[in-house]
Amino acid sequence: MSFKKCFFSTCISLLFFSCSSPLLNDSDVDTTSTSTKPNILLIIADDMGLDATPNYSEGTVKPNMPILQGLMNSGITFENFWSYPVCSPTRASILTGKYGSKTGVLKVGDVISTSETSLQKYINDGTSNAYATAIIGKWHLSNSATDPITMGVDYYAGLLTGGVQSYTNWNLTENGLTANTTEYTTTKFTDLAIDWVDKQTKPWFLWLAYNAPHTPFHLAPTNLHSQGNLPTDASSIDANPTPYFMSAIEAMDSEIGRFINSMTTEEKANTIIVFIGDNGSPNQVAQSPYSRNKAKNTIYQGGVNVPMVVSGFGVSRTGVRENALISTTDLFSTIASMSGVSTFSRENSTSFYSLLKDENASSREYAYTEISNNGIAYAIRNATYKLIKFNNGSEEFYNLITDAYENNNLIGTTLTTEASNAKAALEAEADRIRN
Repeated sequence: MSFKKCFFSTCISLLFFSCSSPLLNDSDVDTTSTSTKPNILLIIADDMGLDATPNYSEGTVKPNMPILQGLMNSGITFENFWSYPVCSPTRASILTGKYGSKTGVLKVGDVISTSETSLQKYINDGTSNAYATAIIGKWHLSNSATDPITMGVDYYAGLLTGGVQSYTNWNLTENGLTANTTEYTTTKFTDLAIDWVDKQTKPWFLWLAYNAPHTPFHLAPTNLHSQGNLPTDASSIDANPTPYFMSAIEAMDSEIGRFINSMTTEEKANTIIVFIGDNGSPNQVAQSPYSRNKAKNTIYQGGVNVPMVVSGFGVSRTGVRENALISTTDLFSTIASMSGVSTFSRENSTSFYSLLKDENASSREYAYTEISNNGIAYAIRNATYKLIKFNNGSEEFYNLITDAYENNNLIGTTLTTEASNAKAALEAEADRIRN
């Protein structure tokens, strides 16, 4: 990385993270006045697993992400955040607070019903429209340009589909119209976010969904990453896609920094940031301890245990790691609580808002995820054990404390009384969720 870029990124981090604010209690949040309401920024990275994220032990090759590292240093890094194994169900679970078996969005290409209550509508119903809301970037829940608006989002601009054939030749949808653009997707989404925030006169909730670092693997613009001047022919990329994958991640981090730096000091001090990955890394770039067949598209840890960092306004626990079980569905009630709508539990969503200031706050006992492939397979875990039931009737059972990466299936062995009881409890909870 050049000295210029490193100095620039460091300055951004220092400028933002010196502006943290004390947490307001729910009782202190005025649901009618916008003056005390925080801005809420949800950033979603596409196909970025723990093995491709700084500050996690998985993986040996890591991207240089000074902005995300700054968020980690000034906030909370979550160890046990579960998503879906592919992107559409993850996004639907955040939008609705429901599991895919409840919304019908269980695989790539499934369409969200516009009759569902979106997080944005729920917030504005609960705050008398105190928030401006936007989704910018990847939607991937339908092909209709009007669906986000129909579901209560004030502004949508971005990519309707799951990916692009080229990061510099793709279709941008804005205000219901779709047109081709040659601007680098990560930069364009950031430009749109900056422009939208600059126009707001009340607190805002921005869902900023980058399509990076999703395939196609490519070399990002050289001023945005530290991977060097790599060859860009297809055979070179296919031979070793990892540095290209990392360049897209680093470019995203640089653009997140540019977005943060575009805000005034007051806006930064009044903004809470949630950064997540939507599922595990693609198998072409999966790193040890994950194997290619236990990464994205699977309900093994490499497919569903993904990064989450929360930092900024209201986060009084700084530079810490949190082991609580969290589901992507939980972002619904948690973000609602951030906005002043007091919601501990709704549908399949349990708020972890209190964990932002209290390490002893209660959290969910079980985490659940599922995948659809000629039938629904699911995984469910508690603090120690994980049960996987495949749609062909086979099952796997792991002790994640002693076998964090699922190498020793306990099915077929003599289970201890503790393990046997845990398995029965996991099965009972899964039945409750699914029925």
